Amino acid sequence: MTDVQTVPAVRDWPMWIGGEEVASAGGEWRNVDNPARREAVIARVPSGNVADVERAVAAARAAFPAWRSQHFSGRSKALLAIADELEARTEEFAVLTALDTGNALRTQARPEATTMVSMFRYFAGVAGEVKGTTLPAGENQLQYTRLEPLGVVAAILPWNSPLMIAAFKIPAALAAGNTVIMKAADDAPLTILLLAQVCNKHLPAGVVNAMTGRGSVIGEALANHPGVDKVSFTGSTEVGRGVAAQASARLAHMSMELGGKNPSIVFPDAVDDELIDGLLLASRFTRQGQSCTAGSRLFLHEDIYDDVLARLSAKLGALKVGDPLDEATDMGAVINLKQHTAITGYLDEGRATPGMKAVLGGSAPTDAALTEGYYHLPTVFSGVRNEFRLAQEEIFGPVLVAIPWKNTAEVIRMANDTNYGLAAYVWSHNLDDALNTAHQVEAGWVQVNQGGGQVAGQSYGGYKQSGMGREVSLEGMLEGFTQTKQINVRLRGVPNG
Repeated sequence: MTDVQTVPAVRDWPMWIGGEEVASAGGEWRNVDNPARREAVIARVPSGNVADVERAVAAARAAFPAWRSQHFSGRSKALLAIADELEARTEEFAVLTALDTGNALRTQARPEATTMVSMFRYFAGVAGEVKGTTLPAGENQLQYTRLEPLGVVAAILPWNSPLMIAAFKIPAALAAGNTVIMKAADDAPLTILLLAQVCNKHLPAGVVNAMTGRGSVIGEALANHPGVDKVSFTGSTEVGRGVAAQASARLAHMSMELGGKNPSIVFPDAVDDELIDGLLLASRFTRQGQSCTAGSRLFLHEDIYDDVLARLSAKLGALKVGDPLDEATDMGAVINLKQHTAITGYLDEGRATPGMKAVLGGSAPTDAALTEGYYHLPTVFSGVRNEFRLAQEEIFGPVLVAIPWKNTAEVIRMANDTNYGLAAYVWSHNLDDALNTAHQVEAGWVQVNQGGGQVAGQSYGGYKQSGMGREVSLEGMLEGFTQTKQINVRLRGVPNG
């Protein structure tokens, strides 16, 4: 019998503002649905409004002076305490992630919870690296820089991997001395509220706040608020443009991690069992393809096209799709009806496009157990040209398009022929081919012969319409959450040098 976690009872989850659990100022609540069970309510969260944003900004601003003045060792100690509690509660976070997002417990939710812990520990360790430089300018001059925190950071979070994305932003902002307002995604807010609960056990009131409510209300109010010094957004390119326009109108700091239509380029010499496993990882099908780094455009050299396509399709077809809380499940449910319907539309278009063929999947599941939730089966299309809509638009579902190529110049041109530039994958055992291709692909993050996820310390971010700024790294913390102050001092009684 397969081990299946128990779904907890429905309850209300308040927001966190100023160190306290609060309802919305308007007293309104909204339901949070279970992606694995259509229209099954798993919780209620406040439907926040502009008045709540005012409360959160005021709390974060009030907490900022004392938090920024902390010795870095104090901030580091607090982050390590948070990491310890997060680690002790990893399974609780993992189960709630599976319930909240539809991501499978074993393949996605637990790794996401583990990544969160490692991010808090990493940024606790580099808190002391927020430091400036001195400039040799003569004996009577002391010229130096200070890196100072920006102030209040609004972190607008997505629904596909809310915990992991929060872990990219929150500990970095805190380590640099900022205070934070997390805006949880409408469809997956629960893990963010639980994270806020843990943070508020170890931090002064107002340092970390968490809000729920419609993005068109809360997100817009945060982006426009003069008391918010930086907006850190992760989500679709379309929504990101709107947030960026609002924040830039008042010249606020911002970083944007947006969509991707990422190439996965396979050279003939790379074909082995490790390649097939790596392509499965890069496809992000175990997250239902709901990942901005999914290698969803598969460029296969024509000499190995049929072989790799057959082997990969067999591997993907063996994935168990089902209840996210079931330990046997490889691939869970997509987030909601809107996303499920959008994916179905792409599948219909793929089957109707001349030349395209679904070598795996291609339609919504008919199994009774899967029609209970927002499930889709893994789909692979062959006969695709790079200019087709399915090869250009971010589907955000378990859909892979396979495109043949003949020479390196051709495949690099096709790989770069997109508005996006977040991630790319190159597969070759020839070092020259691998690195020359990696250097020419227009993407902010390129992996060679591997398809895993982000790890603490790497510089992560996109080119082109995939965003601006970097996260996950010391570089991202210093560039994204501090500002530089130059100080020039004339020393009296010292002759000019």
